[in-house]
Amino acid sequence: MAFRTRITQLLEIEHPIVQGGMQGVGRAELASAVSNAGALGVLTALTQPSPLALSEEIERCRSMTARPFGVNMTVFPTMNSPDYKAYAQAIIDAGIPVVETAGTAAVAELWEMFKAAGVRIIHKCTAVRHALSAERKGVDAISIDGFECAGHPGEDDIPGLILIPAAADKVKIPMLASGGFGDGRGLVAALALGADGINMGTRFCATQEAPIHANVKQAYLDNDERGTNLIFRKLHNTARVGRSAVSDEVVRLLAQPDATFKDVAHLVAGVQGRRVLEEGDMAAGVFWAGQIQGLIHDIPTVAELIDRITGDAEAIVQDRLAGLLTASAPTRRLATTA
Repeated sequence: MAFRTRITQLLEIEHPIVQGGMQGVGRAELASAVSNAGALGVLTALTQPSPLALSEEIERCRSMTARPFGVNMTVFPTMNSPDYKAYAQAIIDAGIPVVETAGTAAVAELWEMFKAAGVRIIHKCTAVRHALSAERKGVDAISIDGFECAGHPGEDDIPGLILIPAAADKVKIPMLASGGFGDGRGLVAALALGADGINMGTRFCATQEAPIHANVKQAYLDNDERGTNLIFRKLHNTARVGRSAVSDEVVRLLAQPDATFKDVAHLVAGVQGRRVLEEGDMAAGVFWAGQIQGLIHDIPTVAELIDRITGDAEAIVQDRLAGLLTASAPTRRLATTA
């Protein structure tokens, strides 16, 4: 049996599971494995150094899977902004059926390009108000990101147990739950809270096919649910990363009264993060990680992970939850005295 939801129908996939875009991780090896397992794999556009390189990575992914996959396109203010429209055009020219977007309001310019080309848009956001705004502007689905997530959880600090049903009460288009998902219990919980599927990032990093160094994967095993740091809080650009000596130092430096981004730039620079992922030098920089680390205990293949999640979710629904239901007993009325 399989779960059929609005997300599986919209994306034409077997399981209501999407691999979120992850800088440095969303490459063909991982995306193709996720798609081959019946979920939606996602390449990360800005992992590639140019639009041409992205086009080549898309073709490489196509050579590894015949199933649908998407591309993530995130728009954030940076010191040297890439040519976002050129990347978007490369996605369109390649005939990609779905994009995952995130970032600032400037991403709306790319939505117009994608919509004109018939590309379905999943927009990731961290607040109900942002989800409603994206819905009004015509995106096809929402991925609502709870406070537990890796990356940028926003500034409202609302966990998924509240944020997901709050969004489900108001958002009419299909919705993914994101942040803190990595097993069958989470999938069932997301569906019960009103989502149509789950978006996973950190859990997919801890798989055999994730193209990152074994030292990083081991860090996900070694850390527990407390093993993250929130950095950039005072800069109003909060990011959740794995706890390490480096991220501890970032927190310490930014706690100083007059601290600015320049004080930690050498620790959080993208080039340093790439050294962590590619070389396994855990002292070089920071790495993204969510609180789901507390539920990561092995490094399976992607297919094993997805089979486990969907199988456990089915068993929870059919056995545990169904077994909790009993026939209603007649209501007894207490005797009264005249």
